[in-house]
Amino acid sequence: MTNELNQRNKEAVWDYWQKLNHVGIDNVPAVIRAAVHHDVNWNGSAPIDQILGVENLISGFWLPLLRAFPDLKIRPYVFMGGIEGGESEWAGEAGSEWVTGCGYLTGTFAEDWLGIPATGKKTNIWFGQFYKMREGKIAASYVQYDVLAVMRQAGFQVLPPSPGMDGGKIPGPVAKDGILLTEQDPLESRKTLQLVEAMGQGLMRYVRSRDGADMSRMEQDKYWHPDMRWFGPSGIGGCFSLEEFEDFHQRNWLHGFGDRQLDVERSGVGMGFIGEGKYACGGVWDFRFSYNNGGYAGIPATGKLMTMRDFDWWKREGDYLIENWVPIDMIDLCRQMGVDLMERLRQQIELRKSGAPGFW
Repeated sequence: MTNELNQRNKEAVWDYWQKLNHVGIDNVPAVIRAAVHHDVNWNGSAPIDQILGVENLISGFWLPLLRAFPDLKIRPYVFMGGIEGGESEWAGEAGSEWVTGCGYLTGTFAEDWLGIPATGKKTNIWFGQFYKMREGKIAASYVQYDVLAVMRQAGFQVLPPSPGMDGGKIPGPVAKDGILLTEQDPLESRKTLQLVEAMGQGLMRYVRSRDGADMSRMEQDKYWHPDMRWFGPSGIGGCFSLEEFEDFHQRNWLHGFGDRQLDVERSGVGMGFIGEGKYACGGVWDFRFSYNNGGYAGIPATGKLMTMRDFDWWKREGDYLIENWVPIDMIDLCRQMGVDLMERLRQQIELRKSGAPGFW
């Protein structure tokens, strides 16, 4: 029954996405009402944040998005689902039904969106999404859009250049096998999830006061292929080996937010810690995770208790994790540190209008 329910949920979301791709803007509201509960709890990355109710979702998000990108298409490269087990610290409520995916929204940037000036050019919006299903419809949604990458495609840079690879499109699975429309082998699913859980337990062995810049106690080489591919958002970038991952992301992140043994009451939402075949995924939303005890992305430390919006999709190859897609809400992270990246954008737009030299 669990597998049948998961398959029905995946079919419902896949059908929803295909209809959104083909019905045209005038028919989009009816498609959304048919797939989404009237009281949906929809949560998007900053500056969009929370939207309650399907009518507000249509008027406040979808119609402005489709006016900005009238030929918009959803192009996922990972798509999966599952029933929440609830065993992990990061997991959500046991029995929750999830459908999830990551990839791109692609369309011509015809009108301004979120204050970003339209370019008239094809634009790619990297996204990651978790749907919580109820009775075959979408009851809650958590979605991240790499808004900073849209800014960059429009010629604006509001954070320092990413330490890792940046620019262009973040690639999907090398094997092009991430769209899991059919039922997956439960033994393979369990093996993938167990490897991800072991990797996460390794991460938790790091103690800021004891280890500092020494990351060896986490023993991540036991879990990751040495030629792993890790893809983070604008501001972090992509990494093409375990060494690059440690140098370009993990060391910087631990310097800024290294409290793996955080002793506070957890808050926020854990979602979709599930495995299907060689893939697994998980996410947190507004989840307390560390004090900001070090500078990050050129922003000085604040000492504040931070929350995070972070998603992961992992691909296992044999006994190792080989690929990882990690949208993080960098705009929300920076505003907690007292820096408004949307205001930085507005300032750069004014500078561009004045003809001032710079990167825009």
